[in-house]
Amino acid sequence: MVRLSDVAARAGVSVSAVSRVLSDAPNTRVSESTRRRIQEAAAELGYRPNFAARALKSARTHVVGLVVPDVTNAVFTELLHGVEDEAYRLGYVVLLARADGLPEGVDIIGRLIGEGRVDGLIVQTGDAMPDSDINRLIAGRMPVVFVNSIHPEGAGSVVLDDERGAAVAVDHLVGLGHRRIALISGLASSDTARRREGGFRAAMERAGLEVGERDVTRLGYEPARGAEALTLLWAGEERAGEERAREERPTAVVVANVNAAYGALAAARRLGLSVPEDLSVVAIHDAWTAEHTWPPLTTVRMPLREVGATALRAVVENLASGARADVVVTDPAPNLVERASTAEPREKN
Repeated sequence: MVRLSDVAARAGVSVSAVSRVLSDAPNTRVSESTRRRIQEAAAELGYRPNFAARALKSARTHVVGLVVPDVTNAVFTELLHGVEDEAYRLGYVVLLARADGLPEGVDIIGRLIGEGRVDGLIVQTGDAMPDSDINRLIAGRMPVVFVNSIHPEGAGSVVLDDERGAAVAVDHLVGLGHRRIALISGLASSDTARRREGGFRAAMERAGLEVGERDVTRLGYEPARGAEALTLLWAGEERAGEERAREERPTAVVVANVNAAYGALAAARRLGLSVPEDLSVVAIHDAWTAEHTWPPLTTVRMPLREVGATALRAVVENLASGARADVVVTDPAPNLVERASTAEPREKN
């Protein structure tokens, strides 16, 4: 087993200098050439730090937990990559956990907070996460950063430019000639849904287009909710015994989350609609799955990788200084990925 003293002998420096450099200790005063010599010596000898000993000495595990609603959700892939890449760069390891759909009695939040397994948490809340879990996270001493949601009671947050993402979708449809554009949104309680609806309405107003209340649904981001939403949009008065007039139906729809868009496409097929000939569909968030729907989905790519990296840095900075992050990631800006689910309306409005 290679020891610190072996690295020190190879680099020609003291053991304490090696220890400070390889542990990224704050206020380490060595020249850049010495730092590089130590790192090269460690690499040549295959030195691996003893994290168990380091944890006992510093009361740190150098592990950060990432909690998401569903680990199978393709939207979270880029977020995870951003968190992991930045963690590796800073000498941390990521522990991934899901918060929703766990067996009854399993308290993943309590275990992460109470058992000392992680130094801090990055949390993507889902519609099903209980308020009690969120309150426990905020009240605890552990650094917690929420992604894509804001909790002003004390935890940090890193969010997307959701308003701009929705505007990119609307501007694309308006540029194609659409004038009757609907929105399939998330739950009214969702931070991202509120911001995206605000961006949608602002972009429609800039284009001189009205938004009727029955042209916006707030049922959620799951595929089943997207299917339900499109069915309501297409026959909005059906519950009152009257089918929505054909001339009032939307020719295009912005879906505030790509997962709901998958359900909307399925509902369009059941309704006998051809996409994009009868209805154009554009979704917020890009994922590898969006390329394999039929037709392939036009999406707005959001910088989730950068959100993940920013959130990891925010946790580490909080550990070092107690600083709280409140960041909106605007670079890179949301950008359109045009595929086959949008086209000019069949009849100009």
